[in-house]
Amino acid sequence: MANQARHLTPTPTRSRWARFAAVAGPGVVVMLADTDAGSVITAAQSGAQWSYQLLMLQIVLAPILFVVQELTVRLGIVSGKGHGELIQQHFGRGWALLSVGTLVVACLGGLMSELSGLAGVGLLFGIPTGITMTLVITSLIVMAYTGSYLSVERIAIAVGAFELVFLLVAWKTHPDTAEMITGSLSIPWRDPKYLYLVAANIGAVIMPWMVFYQQSAVVEKQLTISDLPAARWDTALGAIVTQVVMMAVLITTAATLGKTHVGGALDTVQDIARAITPFLGEHWGKILFAMGMAGSALVATIVITLTAARTLGEVLGAKHALEHTPREAPWFYGIYTVALLIGGVIVASDVHLVRLSIGVQVMNALLLPTVLGFLYLLARRLPEPHRLKGGYAAVVALILFITTGFGVYAGLFGIS
Repeated sequence: MANQARHLTPTPTRSRWARFAAVAGPGVVVMLADTDAGSVITAAQSGAQWSYQLLMLQIVLAPILFVVQELTVRLGIVSGKGHGELIQQHFGRGWALLSVGTLVVACLGGLMSELSGLAGVGLLFGIPTGITMTLVITSLIVMAYTGSYLSVERIAIAVGAFELVFLLVAWKTHPDTAEMITGSLSIPWRDPKYLYLVAANIGAVIMPWMVFYQQSAVVEKQLTISDLPAARWDTALGAIVTQVVMMAVLITTAATLGKTHVGGALDTVQDIARAITPFLGEHWGKILFAMGMAGSALVATIVITLTAARTLGEVLGAKHALEHTPREAPWFYGIYTVALLIGGVIVASDVHLVRLSIGVQVMNALLLPTVLGFLYLLARRLPEPHRLKGGYAAVVALILFITTGFGVYAGLFGIS
């Protein structure tokens, strides 16, 4: 693959922790974005409707998520190219356009889900949707137009860290450990409604835009081969954090609505907040929930819009990095801006948030064959010694096949 020379240049010796601190960022950011508004809503709906019966799935998905994103990191660091650019190089422009088309669909669905979540948070405090959208979109445009990659990364980590309040929320609900274990082992595989949420949870954890974003991020951060071990730890840490947050949200609603309103569906962000706040105190419960939801939605909005702009820029052959000014990269900043504006206008039309969010996650599960298929094939074409090969390649193939097959099956069976 091209650009290997730049990436094989040795870097000065640093301590293990200093290197990790310098490299960490892309993995944590993309994983915080993974626990986005749609994922939080999907986990909340899972706990409300099925109590702890989808908890085991969250645990199983953590190592699968790491396997997927580790391949992404490996591709970006070794090749020095983004995902769309690599597909175009190895499989041609037609396949690249198909892959990017898949990404655009996922990004548009995800963006509407994130902005809807932020609108719901605003409504909790009586702020009209139009005002919330104006403030959010203006702030994100200013951030991108005036910041470097590192500044945007730091902002994303800062706002995404608010998701960790869900751990406090789960602890405050005092879940019963025995009930959690018993419930997580009770799995109604043949129930279409259960399978629909299984597909939604798979799509909520493994999203197409995550693959594209993290690969572009490690390239833009100019990580080298010597940074690969630290980048893997960054990804592993992110995978654990995102699934712990998903489990916390599911446990919270299972311990509250799962007991008092078994099988009940949640229709709005306000419904989720009202289900949780009585157990935390009306005032602080609302604030904690709003912080977690806003943090998850904001970091995901940043990641999704940057992913769409970067990848379309790659395929169009245009400049597509934050290191360039808006005048130098008009396509990149134009796509970023237009995507936010379209999403804001649609959300202001008052879409059904919960139904939209879960539907988007199921769509993500149905798109997995294309996304994970290209990811695996590209990893098999890496130069030695970083090529995916041997027994590990067989294990990865099996993991991706089972995840993809079950996600598609559960999605289609659940819809029918």
